[in-house]
Amino acid sequence: MSDVREVTLEELRHLVSERALSGETMLLNMGPQHPSTHGVLRLLLELDGEIVVNCIPDIGFLHTGVEKNMEAKTYQKAEVMTDRLDYLYNIGNNLVYSMAVEKLVNLDVPPRAQAIRVILTELSRIASHLIWLGTSALDLAAMSVFLYGMREREYILDIFELVSGQRMMTTYVRPGGLWRDVPVEFEDAVRNFLKIMPKRLDEYEALLTKNELFLDRTKGIGIISKEDCLAYGLSGPILRAAGMAYDLRKARPYSGYEQYDFDIPTQTDSDIYARYLVRVEEMRQSLRIIRQALDTLPFGPVRSNNYKFVPPPRSEIGTSMEALIHHFKLWTEGFSAPKEYVHAAVESPRGELGVYLEGDGGPKPLRVHYRTPTFVNLQALPLLTRGHFVADVVGIIGSIDIVLGDADR
Repeated sequence: MSDVREVTLEELRHLVSERALSGETMLLNMGPQHPSTHGVLRLLLELDGEIVVNCIPDIGFLHTGVEKNMEAKTYQKAEVMTDRLDYLYNIGNNLVYSMAVEKLVNLDVPPRAQAIRVILTELSRIASHLIWLGTSALDLAAMSVFLYGMREREYILDIFELVSGQRMMTTYVRPGGLWRDVPVEFEDAVRNFLKIMPKRLDEYEALLTKNELFLDRTKGIGIISKEDCLAYGLSGPILRAAGMAYDLRKARPYSGYEQYDFDIPTQTDSDIYARYLVRVEEMRQSLRIIRQALDTLPFGPVRSNNYKFVPPPRSEIGTSMEALIHHFKLWTEGFSAPKEYVHAAVESPRGELGVYLEGDGGPKPLRVHYRTPTFVNLQALPLLTRGHFVADVVGIIGSIDIVLGDADR
């Protein structure tokens, strides 16, 4: 394809062994259009027969320049671009950016907004894991699980549409709180989902957990030790499947996660199957968190009343000249942030999602930089695939749970 960058001979000498250059092993391009690479990913595989000797990930085919585009916009207008990074965890992207802005300008968030943030980000986590479960199973020829997972994901997207008017690109979490309060139908919709989802998780496990074909394709494949996970900077379910109970919601609580009782699922086998077990149990723990947040959901405002940084309620614009002026100035000029830098991080479905935000005293950020889990986790592909069959590479890629919008930016 014309958009695939040619790799020069000199570059290959630095990437692959002399055996490949002499013809003893074979170089095979996998992607970037391969349907089982979970996005526009290219892998350069060095093969000895059907065995992978080396695997070189080549990313950048989805690069959009999001970070630099955000730096050209005011803090408020830049947020809409965060939805387009990890497009399976949109609300979490909104949240980590909003947390960074709040930290930079010392902006408060009401308790009700914090609780709703937790509910929606945990719903996002489940929706993301459902996509992972369905597509990873589909890669291994288990079609029914994909159809079931998409069915349950529709419930969650309906809830997102209920609160924001959008199924995916919601931009619902804003600096200082939320865009608006949830409608009266919200609680019933979430409780209905909490009622049906545990049985649906049991259905998934009945199809896969003891399925001999699934076990044959996942047990003992794609193993990485806890020490190598730490050396590579891996996080999320990959690290927890290696036996390390590290989760930012526990290690560095945000949005009130310290109020909720939940467990960090871990396994020790650190293979594809262990990552599957971790993610399925994470969905159960997310349901547990959502139920607690919903049961203790406080009343009150969902946005800070600091109108220097947060638009006033629309109901005040027609009756208060001051509110009208604040609204006009925020959306035309923005607000100024100090010459400081901050870092905020959340636990995304794929691992640690962090953002570095630096102000220069004006209404636009001087620097926006994301530390995304997909970008970091992809580094381990050579280690995960080495010594396995080509047929196993698809399952290993699926077990990483990559989203290329999260990697390329």
